[in-house]
Amino acid sequence: MKTLLPGSREFDVVCPFSLGKLVLIELDKQPLPLFPLDAWFPSKVVVTTPERGTCQFPVYCWIMDKEVHLFREGTAKRLCDETNHLARYSRELEMKTRTELYCWDTYKEGFPGSMKADNPLDLPSEIQFSFTKATQFLFTAATGITELKLMGYSDSKKSWKNIDEISNVCLNRTVISDYAQEHWKEDEFFGYQYLNGCNPILIRRCSELPAKFPVTGDMVKPSLRGSSSLLKELQSGNIFLLDYKNLDGLKANVIHTKKQYMAAPLVLLYRTPDDKLVPIAIQLKQEPGEDNPIFLPTDSEYDWLLAKIFVRSADFAEHELNFHLLRTHLLAEVFAMSTLRNLPMVHPIYKLLISHFRYTLQINTLARQALISENGLFTENASVGGPGMVEFLKKAVASLTYSSLCMPEDITARGLESIPNFLYRDDGLRLWDIVHRFVHNVIGHYYTCDSDVQKDSELQNWIKEIFFHGFLAETSTGIPQSFSSVTELVRFLTMVIFTVSVQHAAVNNGQFDFGGWMPNFPISLQLPPPTTKGQCTESTMLKTFPDINTTVNGMAAVYLLSRQSTDYVALGNGYQDHFSEKTPLELIHETQNVLKKYNFEIQGRNVSLPLSYTYLNPNNVENSVAL
Repeated sequence: MKTLLPGSREFDVVCPFSLGKLVLIELDKQPLPLFPLDAWFPSKVVVTTPERGTCQFPVYCWIMDKEVHLFREGTAKRLCDETNHLARYSRELEMKTRTELYCWDTYKEGFPGSMKADNPLDLPSEIQFSFTKATQFLFTAATGITELKLMGYSDSKKSWKNIDEISNVCLNRTVISDYAQEHWKEDEFFGYQYLNGCNPILIRRCSELPAKFPVTGDMVKPSLRGSSSLLKELQSGNIFLLDYKNLDGLKANVIHTKKQYMAAPLVLLYRTPDDKLVPIAIQLKQEPGEDNPIFLPTDSEYDWLLAKIFVRSADFAEHELNFHLLRTHLLAEVFAMSTLRNLPMVHPIYKLLISHFRYTLQINTLARQALISENGLFTENASVGGPGMVEFLKKAVASLTYSSLCMPEDITARGLESIPNFLYRDDGLRLWDIVHRFVHNVIGHYYTCDSDVQKDSELQNWIKEIFFHGFLAETSTGIPQSFSSVTELVRFLTMVIFTVSVQHAAVNNGQFDFGGWMPNFPISLQLPPPTTKGQCTESTMLKTFPDINTTVNGMAAVYLLSRQSTDYVALGNGYQDHFSEKTPLELIHETQNVLKKYNFEIQGRNVSLPLSYTYLNPNNVENSVAL
C-alpha cells in the first residue's frame, strides 16, 4: 500500500496477505511526541493487490485529530450504483458531515447565497490557501501599499496637479499599462477596450436607437466615413451600444467627507471601414434633456475627453461589481457550496468539478472582509461604494440569466458574431467548445441515457440548491430547477466550468493592464457630469479625477487582483487527482493536448497584433476563481 502526500512524498506499507475486495480504508494519525498538533494531508492511498491490480482511495483533506477516518475506493459512482451497505453508510456519513461544515448564509438581502464564515480562519483547512498562496498574496498586498507609501501618495487627500504627476505612480508596469498611458485619450483605444479589455461583456449591436438616446444623423455625420448616414450604418450592423442603466439613480459615495459622482451613460460606437471601433456619441445620463447634452468627437478636446472619462469610470463600477464580482466570484461560490453539500467525493460530478473550486471560498471570504465590507477598500474608495453598491448589485442580480452565462448564446444575443478583431469572442468560443466536448464525453461515460440523470437524487439536489440559493428561486433567470436529460446536464456543467475559469480570466487578468493608469479606469470622480458644453478644461479634468489617496488605493487593488501566485493551476489540470478510471483519464489527457495546441496557436496569432490578447491563452486561464 502506497500513501501519497503533496510534494511527491510517498510512504509504503506492506501487507503479507490478500485483503479481498476493498471498499473502504481507515486512516488515523498518532501524534508525535515533539509535534502533538502535527497535521497530515494525504492526497491518496494506492493499494496494489497480489494480482497486480490497483485500487485508489482519494483523501485530499487534513487529518488533524486522533480519530479514525474512513475513505472510499475512488471509482466514480452515483448513489443508485451503490450496492454495498457499508459504502452507502460511508456516503451518508460523509454528506452529513459536509452539510454541517458548509452552511449557507446571506451576506446581504438580494445577493446570491454564500458560505457562513466571518473570516478565512473559520473555513475548513482543506479549502484554505496553501502556504505558498497565502504568503505570496499577503506579500503582494503589503509591497503594493508600502511602495505607494514610500512614494508619499497613499495618505494624500489632495487633487492631482497635472497628468505627469499621475505618471510618477508606478507599480510594476506592464506592456499594456504603458500602452494605456500613452493612448488613453484616443478614440480607437477607447473602443478597443470594449472588445478586448477587461469588460467585453457590455457591448451589443444596435439596430435601432433607444428613445432615451436621441442621436440624430446630423450629429454624427462628421464621424461617419465617406458619404454614409447613421440610418445606413444602423441597418448595416456597424453601430454598437453601451448602456450603463444599472447605475441610474444610485446614491454616490462620500470619500474623505467629499461627495463623489458617477454617471449612467449611453454610448454609440461605430465600426469604421478599416474595422476600428470608435465612439461617436455619449450621453452621460439616462433621460434626455437640456442639462444632458450628447457629447460628440467634434466638441472641444476636454468636453469630449471628460465625457469619455465618465464612461470609463462607469465601466469600472459595472465591470468590478457585475461582470467580475457577481458573475464569476459569487456564482463560483454558489456552485462550490452546492457541490460540497450535495455530492460525495465518489460522485462523478464532484470529481469533474471540485478542482474548479480551489481557493474560491477563501478568496470570496477575503473579498467580503476586505473589499466590500463596511470598511472595505471598494466601499471606501469607489464612487459606487457605500449604499449605492448594494443597490447596484441587487439590480445586477435581477438581470442575471442562464443564457447570458452561456457564451455562444450571449454572443448571438448581443449580435456580435461577425464584428472583426473581437479576440475575447474568438478565444472564448474556442475554449467553450473544448470544455463542452470534454464534459460531453466524461458525462457520457457515466450517464448513458436521460433516465440516468433523472434518477440521480444527489445531482437533482445539487441543481435545486443552485437554483434557490444562487438565483434566488427566480424562474425568469432560466436556470433549471432539475435536470431531465443528459444534454441539459452537459450544457449546465459546461457553463459552470467556463464561468469559474475562462470567464473569470477574461474579466480578471487584465485589470491592472487597463486600470493601472488611473485616467483610463477611474475608481471614483469628484465633480458631477457636465451639463453644458464648452466649459471643460484640463483643470476641470484634474479636479474631476479621484484624489491621490483614492487613486492609489484603486491602483493597489487592481494590482493585487491581477497577480497570480506561483502555485496556480491552469485550465485542464487537477482532474487527474480525482479520477482513476481509464476512460476519463484518457479524456483528460486528450483535452490537455488540445489546450496545449491552442496555446501555441494564440501565441502565433499574437505576434502580428499591435496589442497581444493573452488573457484566454490556456496557460493563463486559472482553473478556478482563486484571485
